[in-house]
Amino acid sequence: MAGHSGSAEVLVPFPMKALVLSGGSGSRLRPITHTSAKQLLPVANKPVLFYGLEAIRSAGITDVGIVVGNTEPSIRQAVGDGSAFGLNVTYIRQDAPRGLAHAVQVARDFLGDDDFVMYLGDNFIVGGITPLVQEFRSLRPDAQIMLTRVSDPQQFGVAELDEAGQVARLVEKPREPKSDLALVGVYIFTAAVHEAVRQLNPSWRGELEITEAIQWMIDAGRKVQSTVITGYWKDTGNVADMLEVNRLVLEGIEPRVCGDVDEGSELIGRVVVEADAEVARSRVVGPVVIGARTRVLGSYVGPFTSVAADCILEDSEIEYSILLEGASLRGVRRIEASLIGHDVEVTPSPAVPRAHRLVLGDHSKVQISS
Repeated sequence: MAGHSGSAEVLVPFPMKALVLSGGSGSRLRPITHTSAKQLLPVANKPVLFYGLEAIRSAGITDVGIVVGNTEPSIRQAVGDGSAFGLNVTYIRQDAPRGLAHAVQVARDFLGDDDFVMYLGDNFIVGGITPLVQEFRSLRPDAQIMLTRVSDPQQFGVAELDEAGQVARLVEKPREPKSDLALVGVYIFTAAVHEAVRQLNPSWRGELEITEAIQWMIDAGRKVQSTVITGYWKDTGNVADMLEVNRLVLEGIEPRVCGDVDEGSELIGRVVVEADAEVARSRVVGPVVIGARTRVLGSYVGPFTSVAADCILEDSEIEYSILLEGASLRGVRRIEASLIGHDVEVTPSPAVPRAHRLVLGDHSKVQISS
């Protein structure tokens, strides 16, 4: 019986790769993304991209192609050859963000004829992708997509299902959506998708749309399977979503104190203080992460705040925020719902004359109470 072909198919899965898209410019997160790749912005002090790579490895996939653009040097520096994640990483250059289907096109040599997961590097999915990969390997459609219900479907690729629950039509960012089912940033394909991609012309956005490739597969009679997820998913493309994902991840942390906390400080709830960090004369209400070598002096750090390494908080108050490496707050009350970039300095303005003095990058958004 050992040589029976039916049992061999069950025991030996088809080879599968992963294609991780990390080439976008992150325009909605400017000015932070003028100098940082949006996929490397931290959630609970770990880059968003790392959560995706860990999910891919947990699903049993080790051969990963990362599509990169202008931020390639920083992505390479952060991920390296992938060995830290148990992965074998190949970098694939995309000259400009020309659409998800274009990313498949430029990765053709890497992908070969293998099945593959396409994962958007700035997406965050609680629970990972292992169940989706197992479902695909069991049913093996030509394409499998994840859907979730959203309140603003105009911002996404939208799926319309027929009466049997099968995908009938996909529309990219429809002006008048006929469904609230948005495509989540994870797709699984067989090599059949390459034929679909070859048929495409640029859309009105000037991009090769993956939704149009999947629609071509549907129209050609290929099997396209959808899974509606009820778990948590976010496209971390703007500050509000970054803060929300940060909140969600922090809710699951275990308290740990590796740095120095003096007797005059109070840690409440789930608080992580990393090695060589210092907390003195301060109150920290979790969930909070204080990064390595950061100093919190005479300050209040409120719930759902991530403070990266080498920051300084002195005589200040902050909550529901993310501070990137090297940022400093001195004598500031009170900061909420903020994303503060690398090496930013925030200090009080002089009391007299009463004026605002600003040095702002392109596309900044500032709220001032006058």
